[in-house]
Amino acid sequence: MSETPPRTDVYFGGQAVIEGVMIRAPQHMAIAVRAPSGEIVRHTEKLTGFTTGPLRRIPLVRGAVVLWETLSLGMRAINYSSRITIEGLEKEDQEAEEPEFEEVSDAAMWGSIALGIAFAVAVFFVGPVLLANLLESQGIARAGVVVIEAVLRLVLFVGYIALIGLMPDIRRVFQYHGAEHMTIHAYEKARSLTVTAIRDLPKEHTRCGTSFLVVVITIALVVFLAFDLLVDQGIFVRMASRIVLLPPIAGISYEVLRLGARYESNPLVRTMFIPNIALQALTTRVPDDEQIEVAIAAFETALESATEE
Repeated sequence: MSETPPRTDVYFGGQAVIEGVMIRAPQHMAIAVRAPSGEIVRHTEKLTGFTTGPLRRIPLVRGAVVLWETLSLGMRAINYSSRITIEGLEKEDQEAEEPEFEEVSDAAMWGSIALGIAFAVAVFFVGPVLLANLLESQGIARAGVVVIEAVLRLVLFVGYIALIGLMPDIRRVFQYHGAEHMTIHAYEKARSLTVTAIRDLPKEHTRCGTSFLVVVITIALVVFLAFDLLVDQGIFVRMASRIVLLPPIAGISYEVLRLGARYESNPLVRTMFIPNIALQALTTRVPDDEQIEVAIAAFETALESATEE
């Protein structure tokens, strides 16, 4: 593909899926998956509902919308990529054709998302509160307890990522994650979308979802510290506050991430985002050429959709 000037009014994001990549354009979602036959299967669909509604354009509100959207679209994309892989294995000697996109039932999808959110909140937000609260009885000041809580949350998060990264299948997903970042870098630098032009670009990206989670943990430390020092409350109120305050924290974090992406050439901004980029050493791997080809296919499909919008 020839060099394409990037649209400054459009941010492309995405995520890795099973043997593929999903790219999110403003009004569409595009998926490209490497079928067992070796063929790249593409799918695109127009997005509707709150994911493209006015809430997504309101500062401090859109962060919570994007967080929820990431879960719902991610689940749909993973469901699609897994079906491509399974159906391809079942008819490995036949030409791989794109199957019709089968909707996951609303009950199943929202139920799975709810369970995932409940698990994440319990492990990464409520759990650290309970562990850190034990230290308060030892005479440690409340401010110190909140800082310890934040450290525990970060350790749990990094430990979880490092642990799942030991699984071979997850390592391949992390390679596709790197390919997705490298392809987006190429577009933003107005390079041609070819393996040769993309190969030397970094596998880390400032707007990565991993960066978003790191910013959430950092902003949460400040918000939770202010809440605990200003409000006289017990352990149950503290646990509830970690859940109730999560949407506004996500909103603030998303705006910080957008500013970081806009001014990433600024030395101060680059310094502030060093921890975010460093953590992506765990969530991205150097992709091979075939994985980059899949990321290019997903991005080209998303770009075509964005051009038509």
